[in-house]
Amino acid sequence: MSRTYLATLQFDGTGFVGWQRQPTGRSVQVEVERVLERLFGHRTVAHAAGRTDAGVHAEGLGVSFPAPLTWNAATLRRALNALLPRDCWVSAMRLMEPGFHARKSALARRYRYDIGTNDGSASPFRRPYEWALGRALDVAALRAAAKLLLGEHEFTAFAAKGEPKPHYRCRLALSEWELRSGERGLSYHVEADRFLHHMVRMLVGTMVDVGLGRRPLADIEALLERGDNGDTSPPAPPEGLYFVAATYPAELYADQRQESHAAARDG
Repeated sequence: MSRTYLATLQFDGTGFVGWQRQPTGRSVQVEVERVLERLFGHRTVAHAAGRTDAGVHAEGLGVSFPAPLTWNAATLRRALNALLPRDCWVSAMRLMEPGFHARKSALARRYRYDIGTNDGSASPFRRPYEWALGRALDVAALRAAAKLLLGEHEFTAFAAKGEPKPHYRCRLALSEWELRSGERGLSYHVEADRFLHHMVRMLVGTMVDVGLGRRPLADIEALLERGDNGDTSPPAPPEGLYFVAATYPAELYADQRQESHAAARDG
């Protein structure tokens, strides 16, 4: 018998080939599953809310897995943080309802992309964690481009080529540029029901070309009408991308339901 838990995982993606297990290279999934096997005494598969590319970071990646009944959320979090490598850390652990799945149960996912526009972005303390562009961008043009992406569209032009998908529709509930503190540059915030492979990086790469005056704003709408990515700008580098959070239905949090029942009983 087991219970399902949701770990909120942070990691520095610099030394990883991404979340997903790969034939070669160090993946976050392998590191997490190695620790779970050590704790539970058997192989345990962990599922993440999204697949991240090599070099991409996470501030709040949802990761689900089953755990024996002898474990609880607090002891699981302590044990994982004691054994995970130093570039990974579990910030929270929640007990979930049976059948919960970090990817399949997600209603939405949120990413952030950081760009450094001043010369300080070349610092070794910043370069691995943002796009060290080092050039000024037209903020008004970026914001106008981001606004055009809101709502539901076919994002075929902003997806990496690969296995054909049933459809390329995504619904963006958030798409906006924000100035970073200290005049360091800008951050792009985006939330959607689903994302395609390389989608955020391709969106950012194309919008930056608009912000640099390399292509007109009208190209954004034109690309949304295309059935291929032949005229899309190259994807932004992975270092600036962060998986921020996944959203799940409130009723899937078993610990929250238990607290509600206890409060109702005590009341």
